[in-house]
Order: sequence, then C-alpha cells, then structure tokens
Amino acid sequence: MPPPSPQAVVAHLLAGDAVTRWLGAEVLEASAGRSVLRMVVREDFVNGFGTVHGGITFALADSAFAFATNAGGFISVAVDCTISFPAAVRPGDVLVATAVEQVTTNKLAFCEVTVTNQDEQPVAFFRGTVYRTTRPHALAAGRGTEGSAA
Repeated sequence: MPPPSPQAVVAHLLAGDAVTRWLGAEVLEASAGRSVLRMVVREDFVNGFGTVHGGITFALADSAFAFATNAGGFISVAVDCTISFPAAVRPGDVLVATAVEQVTTNKLAFCEVTVTNQDEQPVAFFRGTVYRTTRPHALAAGRGTEGSAA
C-alpha cells in the first residue's frame, strides 16, 4: 500500500500532538524532508532568568523535525537529538523552525532544524536522527492512530 500524502500525515500527526498544539505552533509547510513551523513565545514559557526555557525552543524544533521526517508517510522515530542555543529567546518573540533532512538512507534520516526569531536571528541549531520504519502511518490503511512521530 502506498504511503499517505504529506498533508494527510501532517493533519494526522497534528491531531494527536498535544505538545505542538499547546505550544501554539502553526505548521506553515510540511513535505517529505522539510517542514516550517511558527509560534509566538508566551509569558508562561519563561524560566527563572526571565528568558524562555530551552525546553520550549527544543520542543518547537523537535516538532518541526517530526513533521519533516514523517511527512513522507512512513513512521519515523527519533534516535537522538542535540541542540545549541546561540541567542536568548524572550516572551513575545516569534520563532520559526525550519527542518530539512540532510541525508536519508533506507533506515536512517539525518535532519537539521534552524530556529530563528522575528529578526531572522538564529536562536537554536538542532540536529536529529530518526529511525525510518517501513510501516506507513496508520491512516494509510484506515487503522486509526498508531506509532509516534520523531
């Protein structure tokens, strides 16, 4: 059975993705190997230093990673992820996370995500690896929800 369309996969993943919805992230683009998400940073994302908690920025980058690596229709799950924070994020900032697969094999995909603020200044560099299964997302077979994104 062929994999479902990228749009169907994204809608399916987003419907079950409470964290991306909680962040208030909007999927601007998603295709096999690429996604772009945007969110406005809220006051309740602040840590004890008055800047945004790194986990919030990581979560946005991780969501972009998941959409880019799963939009091809096959279940892909994270193996590892790293992130660097070259600049602070503050409440009110508008973040854009752009995920692009760099290399894909039959079993692995390597993806880079750059997160920028409203001034197009990089605020995070994320790199992740997914294990790519041969199982299409459940919606391809009409089986309801199954598996997890990256």
